[in-house]
Amino acid sequence: MRVLFTTCLNKSQVYILAPLAWAMRTAGHDVRVAIPPDLAEDVAAIGLAAAPIGELMPHLKEDLAEAEPEQKTASDADPLNRVKPHQSNYGWEDPPAEFVHLAEDFFPMLTPDGMWEGLIDYAKAWKPDLIIWNTLAFAGPIAARVTGAAHARLLWGVDAMAQVHAKFVEKRDAEGIEDPMKTWLGPKLERHGHTYDDEIALGQWTIDPAPQSLFHPKNTGVHYVPVRQVVFNGPAIVPDWVNEPLERKRVCLTLGFSHRESHGIEASTADLLEAVSDLDVEVVATFSAKQLASLDRLPDNVRPVEFVPLGALLPTCSAIVHHGGTGTFGTAIEHGVPQLIVPGTYWHEKWWAPVSQANLLEERGAGIYVGDSDQLTPEKLRSDLAKVLDDPSYKRAAERLRIDQLSVPSPNEIVPQLERLTAEHRKNG
Repeated sequence: MRVLFTTCLNKSQVYILAPLAWAMRTAGHDVRVAIPPDLAEDVAAIGLAAAPIGELMPHLKEDLAEAEPEQKTASDADPLNRVKPHQSNYGWEDPPAEFVHLAEDFFPMLTPDGMWEGLIDYAKAWKPDLIIWNTLAFAGPIAARVTGAAHARLLWGVDAMAQVHAKFVEKRDAEGIEDPMKTWLGPKLERHGHTYDDEIALGQWTIDPAPQSLFHPKNTGVHYVPVRQVVFNGPAIVPDWVNEPLERKRVCLTLGFSHRESHGIEASTADLLEAVSDLDVEVVATFSAKQLASLDRLPDNVRPVEFVPLGALLPTCSAIVHHGGTGTFGTAIEHGVPQLIVPGTYWHEKWWAPVSQANLLEERGAGIYVGDSDQLTPEKLRSDLAKVLDDPSYKRAAERLRIDQLSVPSPNEIVPQLERLTAEHRKNG
C-alpha cells in the first residue's frame, strides 16, 4: 500500500517518524514524506522520499517567538507553590481555555496556508492508502478526509492534545460553546464537501511511542496503538574518542536539536557548565559554537562537541542532563541511563513531553526532575547530579525502565496492525 507521512516544525520531528517510515518501507510499502520545503533535505538525507509541500518557512522561529504567550510559573499558578508540576495539572485551573489558546494561536502557525491545498492536491494525485501525521500537522487528517485515505496520528511525547481536548469537549458539549478547531479547520473541509468532527483532531487511531508507564490521559476516546520508541539520531559518524577507555565517569549535557535550531532555554550555557565544573566527571557538552560563544573559558572537565550521536555516546555515560526532548529521553531509556531533566518554558512545550517524562523518572526512581529552566540554579543542578552519580539505585531503576520498553512491540511488529486498520478505515480502495 501507499503510506504518506507528514510532519512539521523541525528536524527532530523528522527523526521521530523515521523508524516507523522505514519499517513500513522494509515491509514492502511505498512510503513518502510530505513536509515543508525547509525539511526536504533532512528527509532525503535519511534515505526516504521527500515530497516538499507548500512554501518555505524561514521565519517560523521568529513568528513563534513573537507570539509566545506570557507563561505562568509553577509558583504563580499552583497554590501548593511547587516548582515541579505534574502532567495531570496541564492547563492548571482552566484546561479548556488552554485548548482554545492552542487552537487559535499556536497550531495555525505550524501549518501555513500553502500546506493545506498543496497536501490535498498531492494526496489526490498520489492516492495514499494511509496518511500518518504528526500530532501538530493538521493538514494530514484534512487531506485524508478529502481523499478517502485512512489516517493515524503519530505522537512524539505525552498525548497533551487529547488531554486538554477531552476537557474542552466536556465544556463544549455541556454548554454548547464554539469549537475553535471547527472554526479553524471546518472551512477547509467544507471547500471540498466535508465537515469537521473530533476525528480530525485526534485521528482514526493514534500511534503511541511513549512508555506505557508515562502519564496517559483518561476518557479521551482515543484508540492507541503502542509502539516501542526506536530512537534515530540522524546521519552521523561516531568519533573514535567515544569508545576510548574512561578514566572517570562520563556525563552528557545536551539541549538537543530543537533548542539549538528553533528556540532557546532560560538556563544559560554558563550556568549549566558552572554546575558541573567542579565534579570529578568528564562532561560531554553537545553545544553549538553559537551556544558557547559567550563563554570566556570552558571548565577543564568539559569536552564540547557540535554533535555526537546519542545512541553511541550514552552507553558510555553514567548520567545525562537534558531539556526533556523525546529523542533524548528515549535514547537514555534504550540504554538504561539515569536522567536529569530541566524543561524549558517555551510556549506549551514542556507539557507535550518534558514534564511527563520527568514525572515518570522520579516516580520510577530512574532520574530527577531538577526543575523548570526558569527555576534552575547551578547549585541545584550540581547537587542533583552528584546524587544520581553516587546512588546506584538510579542506574538500577533506569535499567528496569529499559527492560519494560523491550516488551512493547517494535515498529516492524506493528506494521500488520497498521495494515489491518488501514483496510478497515480507508474509503478510497
